[in-house]
Amino acid sequence: MSNSVYSINKGINQSIEFKGLKAQYIWYLGGGVVGLMILFAVLYIIGIPSLICIGFVGTAGGFLVFKIYRMSNTYGEYGMMKALAKKQIPKWIKVYSREVFMKL
Repeated sequence: MSNSVYSINKGINQSIEFKGLKAQYIWYLGGGVVGLMILFAVLYIIGIPSLICIGFVGTAGGFLVFKIYRMSNTYGEYGMMKALAKKQIPKWIKVYSREVFMKL
């Protein structure tokens, strides 16, 4: 068996990129894979046949990879965090008294 070498593209002041995944999406994919392994173990311990477990976890894994690559391409390195932060900003600020403006 030959050893596989995977290159991790990282320049000066650049985030890590591995197989097209950027920055935090590598961690999301790793966490998802660990979650799928735990799900498989739980399903197998419950007594569900192994082929059904493999089919379910394989389908969920394919969906996970598809969604994470899509988020990585859509939002980029920091775009998802910016999009989530933008949702936290209120659209309007309601002030019911003049007192705030009088103290300026």
